[in-house]
Amino acid sequence: MPDDLPDLDTARPDPPRVAWRRQMRERVLAAAEELTSAHGWDRVRVVDLADRAEVSRPSIYKEFGDRAGIGRVLVQRETDRVLSGVARALEQPGQDVGACLRAAVSHTLSEGADNPLVSAVLHAAHKDTDALLPYLASRPDPIFDSARALLEAWFARRAPETTSQRRAGAADVAVRLTLSHMLLPSSNRDHVPQQVVQAVLAVLGPVAG
Repeated sequence: MPDDLPDLDTARPDPPRVAWRRQMRERVLAAAEELTSAHGWDRVRVVDLADRAEVSRPSIYKEFGDRAGIGRVLVQRETDRVLSGVARALEQPGQDVGACLRAAVSHTLSEGADNPLVSAVLHAAHKDTDALLPYLASRPDPIFDSARALLEAWFARRAPETTSQRRAGAADVAVRLTLSHMLLPSSNRDHVPQQVVQAVLAVLGPVAG
């Protein structure tokens, strides 16, 4: 068979049931994001999601298990998107470790301030209605663990001369400080990235660049 012919297995469309399930899942998550951003997770009900997504409640329960299952998937999806932005920010061509870290911290703080879903969760925490916050900022937690793993791997590439213990400690400090500033924003956010970077580099130790 010629190499330039398409792979029929990969080109074959999903069966109707699989395609419908994927579309239904995306509609429910989009509805959950809209309602959480507008009203907070505490006010999001499955019946409202069903109405907005135009699917039945039994279908939602079958797909997600329960309301908490929707929250976990919603936060994991948003976590993946935010961390993709962090990974891009870390890859600054020609920049040293400190500059790349500043870019990543700045990106994350901007997400906390400007992202409607993240902002809704953080504002809920200040009002003691943090029903969704455990999915975002407690352990075992997708953002903390995923961000720390991302940074440890990046430190291993950019600062291989440091010990694994120092790299793990630096990643932990970076994530904890950044999340703390997201939850309790500083009056002068412009200085926060450099402050975080200084603390992280102190733990990481001397690096080549």
